[in-house]
Amino acid sequence: MTGNKVRRLVVAGFAVLVVGLAGGPFQGKLSTVQRNGDTAFLPASAASTQVAVAAKAFGQSDLPGSVVFYRPGGLRSNDIDQLTGIAERLKSLPGVAGAQVSGPQLSPDRELAVISVPLQTVPNGTAADDRALVNNEKRVVATAKSLAPRGVIVHGAGVAGQLTAVVDAFSGLESTLLFVAVGVVILILLAVYRSPVLWIFPLLSALLALGAAALVAYPLARHGVLTLNGQSQGILSVLVIGAGTDYALLLISRYREELHRYPDRGEALWAAWRGAVRPIVASAATVICGLLCLLLGELNSDRSLGPVCAIGIAATAVVMLTVLPLFLLLGRWIFWPRVPRADQPADVSGRAMDAVSPLWTRLSDRILRANRPLWIGSTVVLAGLAVGIVTLDASGIPAGDAFTRTPDAVVGQRLVDTHFPAGNNAPVLVVADVGQAPQVIEILRRTPGVAPATACIAVDYGKLAAAAAGSPPSASRSAGCPPPQYQVSPVNDRILMTASLTVPYDSTAAFDTIRSIRQALARVPAAHARVGGQTAITLDTLDAAAHDRNLVIPVVLVVITVILGLVLRALPAALLLLATVVLSFAATLGVCALVFRNIFHFPATDPSFPLYAFIFLVALGVDYNIFLLTRVREEILRLDLRGGIARGLAATGGVITSAGIVLAATFAVLGVVPLVALVQVGFAVAFGVLLDTMVVRAVLVPALLSDVGPRAWWPTRV
Repeated sequence: MTGNKVRRLVVAGFAVLVVGLAGGPFQGKLSTVQRNGDTAFLPASAASTQVAVAAKAFGQSDLPGSVVFYRPGGLRSNDIDQLTGIAERLKSLPGVAGAQVSGPQLSPDRELAVISVPLQTVPNGTAADDRALVNNEKRVVATAKSLAPRGVIVHGAGVAGQLTAVVDAFSGLESTLLFVAVGVVILILLAVYRSPVLWIFPLLSALLALGAAALVAYPLARHGVLTLNGQSQGILSVLVIGAGTDYALLLISRYREELHRYPDRGEALWAAWRGAVRPIVASAATVICGLLCLLLGELNSDRSLGPVCAIGIAATAVVMLTVLPLFLLLGRWIFWPRVPRADQPADVSGRAMDAVSPLWTRLSDRILRANRPLWIGSTVVLAGLAVGIVTLDASGIPAGDAFTRTPDAVVGQRLVDTHFPAGNNAPVLVVADVGQAPQVIEILRRTPGVAPATACIAVDYGKLAAAAAGSPPSASRSAGCPPPQYQVSPVNDRILMTASLTVPYDSTAAFDTIRSIRQALARVPAAHARVGGQTAITLDTLDAAAHDRNLVIPVVLVVITVILGLVLRALPAALLLLATVVLSFAATLGVCALVFRNIFHFPATDPSFPLYAFIFLVALGVDYNIFLLTRVREEILRLDLRGGIARGLAATGGVITSAGIVLAATFAVLGVVPLVALVQVGFAVAFGVLLDTMVVRAVLVPALLSDVGPRAWWPTRV
């Protein structure tokens, strides 16, 4: 009977193996379907997204960009002449919105000149992807450098330069992350297994899971079903490698244990598979459900990360439960030099004594003897660490501080901010009904933070009345509109207006100005005005991130509580476990706030950071409690409550600790990414997993449950 079940498992394993191998090539293709632009993160309902769409109807969907020319001490007269020629040359480059190229514009101290070079986002009627835009921007900067006067320093700047820096940060990232993560996992598995062979099989299975996930994610991203960006792809890689290794550690540990009981490898594998399938499936289901809760969010980056990583976890669980057993059936020799034999003495539970760590046996005994002081003490320590959370600043990272290195575009933008009035490089865009344009313009001019002379419209005031009466005006520039401003005609009785800010476009003051403009325009409902531009995009992203955080976190808590209750069949235990994980999460955020500010010197955290940290820490933290408590429940059926907790902790302590170290190490690999947002997520998950593994799961949970006693397992009788 067991033989038939093992044969079916082998057949399923071969089928999944083929799928994983087929998906390998798609892993390298995922970067070709990434969308990393700011508007790709926002929903269609966002005001700034609506303005971006409307701008296309006006033929103004260009991506703002500029080239900076800097000579310390001041540009010379012949420099200016050459820059004028360079501007003409840049107009003819592929992908450049030639009609909108303008400049050079000199700074008041004459040390800096800027040529505005917008890029076409819809060249030849086809939307350009991020990579095409980046290639065009690099061509612009390279051309400018080759033509620049000797001694003049050239940099890119503006939104196009920022996009280039972000895309370059993700360029080749998947291979770098994979290489570093695999190297880290190999070292840890060699230390855990102390075998020159065994580490190959869980790692190979994890890579197959990554291929299977890519096989599903690639067509979905290509056809626009989900939005894939560099962040979600990077997290997918480390999550699959880390979670896959965790599942493999659990199954292999149980298999080694059963090999001490069964002379036949097939019987041992089936016993191990039955013992591991429930916690692995429960763990995967918990993480998947938690990730899919991100679909409730507004940000496309949140709605993307959830399904992408859920696909990865599902593929990982399937591969580890089907393909990994194929490798384990190769023979006991894969455990060499510590080959398990079926002749080891057993303890009172019938388990082989060699399969239980003496160290964890002693630790479990001490934890249970001092359960109350230990759980109270560890709770106080975690609560103390959580105090730092009040200083966590999730207001968003300024564009110039978003990188751990200093890209060319950041250097250029800092020069612009230093030598020119703030806000010139990212104008505010307003779309409104043409008949209400004079009122809208006056609102813009009166709003603090807006440069009054720049609030303009591309048609004469005298012609607005005619437009409102039904006579379409011809395009002309109104007085007081400095170049570069768009010259457009009304489209469907709507008009596009622009204005510059007096503060940096990515500052808190700029966000306050956008809010003031929107509040004032809301008092003119007949205008149907919408405010967009780069500052509005960033503000809408911050607001959407706050909405997602406030909505998704409570839903995830409810979902995970229900799953834990079903898995453990004990509501009090589920609530206690969830409380410990939430406490661990709060302590992690408290530590992050202190470390980010005082050690890494980050100005703030990404607005999505608290939500991402919560999703991964709570879902993955619950995993380890599931691994522990399912084994404890199993052992309670053989022993009493105290003995079951002691035996469960002793049997799983080593493997769960190893799994936590692996997962922490793989997420720490995100530190190689030159983006502050991913470095923050990597540090938080790595530290939080270690805290959960070493303190919460190893001490707090067993001590608390043993002190509460049988009441924790209600309604099950223990």
